[in-house]
Amino acid sequence: MALESRITQEEIKKEPEKPIDREKTCPLLLRVFTTNSGRHHRVDDFARGNVPSSELQIYTWMDATLKELTSLVKEVYPEARKKGTHFSFAIVYPDPKRQAYRVKDIGSTVSGRKGVDDSMTLQSQRFQIGDYLDIAITPPNRAPPLNARMRPF
Repeated sequence: MALESRITQEEIKKEPEKPIDREKTCPLLLRVFTTNSGRHHRVDDFARGNVPSSELQIYTWMDATLKELTSLVKEVYPEARKKGTHFSFAIVYPDPKRQAYRVKDIGSTVSGRKGVDDSMTLQSQRFQIGDYLDIAITPPNRAPPLNARMRPF
């Protein structure tokens, strides 16, 4: 009689993250690029060693949540403090197979509202030191644009 594992991918993902002791663990430098257009930067903006000019440098830890990162961005951009401002997060990471960068949408937050992605951490999204974070900021009077990954069909 053969035994079969019934562990699903969801159960693997739900493994608890190891807590990070922020008193004993050195923070990492997180390079964040923002846009106020509601759209992420294009992948070719990161090509050949170039990066967009709208860079923020944040020292944080791998257990930083999207809500925590949202509040740090709002400290720098007062116009993003308005209730209802939408923040869309994406990791920009190198793809060694293509010798280029790739973009992975990881979640979003809304200023002044609780959301399902608020407690998502960099670590849970497999962020690696050296990756970039791209944040598309959409003012409250404009709906976030649909992109190719968010098709309604």
